[in-house]
Amino acid sequence: MTNLFFDDNGSFKAGTVLSSTGSTYQVELPTGKRTKVKGSKVFFSFEQPEPAAFMEQAKAEAEQLDLDFLWEVAPKEEFGFDELAAEYFGEKPSCTARAGLLMRLHDSPVYFYRKGRGRYRPAPPDILKRALEALERKKKLEEKRRAMTAGLLGGTVPPEIASDPIGLLIHPDKNSIEWKALSDAAAEARETPLKLLLRLKAIASPWHWHVDSFYEANFPAGAGFPDTLPEPPEGVGATLPVSDAVPFSIDDSSTTEIDDATSVTHLEGGRTRIGIHIAVPSAGMKRGDPMDLFVRGRMSTVYAPGLKTTMLPENWIKAFSLDEGRTVPCLTLYAVVDDETMSVLSTDTRFERVKMGENLRYDQWDSEVTEEAMEGGELSIPHADDIRFLWRFAKARLSEREAVRGRPEVKGKIDWFFDLEGEGEDAVIHVKGRRRGEPLDLVVAESMIFANSVWGMWLEEHGTAGIYRSQRMGRVRMSTVGGPHDGLGVSRYSWCTSPLRRYVDLVNQQQIIATVLGEKPPYERNDSDFFTIVAQFENVYGLYKDFQTRMERYWSLRWIEQEKIRQIEAIVVKGDLVRVDGIPFMQRVPGLPELPRGSKVLLDIIGLDYIGLVLEVKLREVRSAEGSELSEEDEEEAAAAELLSEGPRQEAPAVIPDGQKTEEGEPKS
Repeated sequence: MTNLFFDDNGSFKAGTVLSSTGSTYQVELPTGKRTKVKGSKVFFSFEQPEPAAFMEQAKAEAEQLDLDFLWEVAPKEEFGFDELAAEYFGEKPSCTARAGLLMRLHDSPVYFYRKGRGRYRPAPPDILKRALEALERKKKLEEKRRAMTAGLLGGTVPPEIASDPIGLLIHPDKNSIEWKALSDAAAEARETPLKLLLRLKAIASPWHWHVDSFYEANFPAGAGFPDTLPEPPEGVGATLPVSDAVPFSIDDSSTTEIDDATSVTHLEGGRTRIGIHIAVPSAGMKRGDPMDLFVRGRMSTVYAPGLKTTMLPENWIKAFSLDEGRTVPCLTLYAVVDDETMSVLSTDTRFERVKMGENLRYDQWDSEVTEEAMEGGELSIPHADDIRFLWRFAKARLSEREAVRGRPEVKGKIDWFFDLEGEGEDAVIHVKGRRRGEPLDLVVAESMIFANSVWGMWLEEHGTAGIYRSQRMGRVRMSTVGGPHDGLGVSRYSWCTSPLRRYVDLVNQQQIIATVLGEKPPYERNDSDFFTIVAQFENVYGLYKDFQTRMERYWSLRWIEQEKIRQIEAIVVKGDLVRVDGIPFMQRVPGLPELPRGSKVLLDIIGLDYIGLVLEVKLREVRSAEGSELSEEDEEEAAAAELLSEGPRQEAPAVIPDGQKTEEGEPKS
């Protein structure tokens, strides 16, 4: 019977001819499968041996051929395989020898370039030399890769991986042998590369992964400050008038960036002037100078339990922080109010100096400053009368905002935070809480909301470009165009009161100060750089807040482990999303029955996932199903928690150890 050796889509095959029609053959393969073969695909026909034996013998012939010798004897120009077969084997080579030589040529593209069906051209000597060297290098790399994979599976981390395991995970070069070896080992071990590196202690712990991956991704040059940064200029604001006000600040004891203070000055005629005084680091730098560019690259202070990376260097913070006893330049908003009605009669913005009074601390006085003490006039803390007046002012502003919002602020909700004793992952964890709306909290929060809303409108009225925050239909956004902030109940809102820790506040402050001084502001409305700042800030600030929330989740899990808690209460927020009671932690509970919002449930704790930052739980019982309305802030928090509950991001991005929550639930240093 006639057999054919042919090309089947780049693969060599042999089969027996069953029939032929013109230039097309019906062929049966050794497997029994039948196929059609065009004559143009046939290399030659043969009688013996049988196709299966023919292919085995041809492959054996191919393996015996020396490629270097074959390249030496091959014609230097383009040739057909039969030409070389006749030269190599003699005038009448066997069919298996011809097929074997063709297979060898076809499988050696480094030595022989394919020029058509059965036709080749030998590679030039210099190109062949370089190609063979490359093959040798690749061979050695593959051997190294296999050795690295075997080492990982055997419990040894190769030095190439151990030198930067975090970088390998967050910036993987998937063509590198390090990544390929790690990926192969992880696949064989049936775990993720991250879990493999954690198990082998190449990454010391989940805490190191969450922290180090964040800083590696967002601070590749390190979180410190380069020595080349300029020193803060001396004598900033030395010629400014000194206010007769006596400001005092209210912060936590651990706060290092004191950027706001308030003052109360009683006037004649039943009027009082309230001053809101803000630090002015912007006065020490100009747009585009080295310090401005550096701070623009950082955009914000980073907060997480036990961690803080400041936006400004310590010497700049000290130069402009509103520390007790110093005379410092400030951007001040004065509001004259009616003592009886607390209505605002006028506002005035000034660039001046102030002589700072006390730096009061929440944790020292918070327990004494109660509503009862405020109402009864029983306060014994410094500036007691001023704080009582500011509390009345704050309540009036809150009432105005609630009227615009159409609903009251949530009262009594506790903002939980962690006080860590010690450093790093081995710290002892203490959970603390601050009840929202307590007098001191209300005084500071409403003062900042008032200043930011007045200055937001002030920028617009003076035709000065500014960066605004607005909220419509539940969506908060930043832009260079002012709009209402429905969540706060104000017509305009612009961050201006935290320039020591947020770059947009610093930029807005530059704009306001220039306008107050009658100078041209650094940015115009159509400045493309202004739009870039907004986009960059939103992106970076989002990454920082994401990191903050993730570390909250980590320390929540660690606290549960520390306290050996096996059951925990939670409140249904939305669907199967719950807020765990007593810690800042939200997540989904799969299989949770449909319950009204606000229902209380008891959960059994099954496990703690420190990588995915998930609490593994199951429902034990429903303790109450009374239900309650979900606040707007809860909706936003729920949306963020839903994203986090999907699991960890490979690249990583709020309770603050040194600050209270302010106007939009933002951390305040």
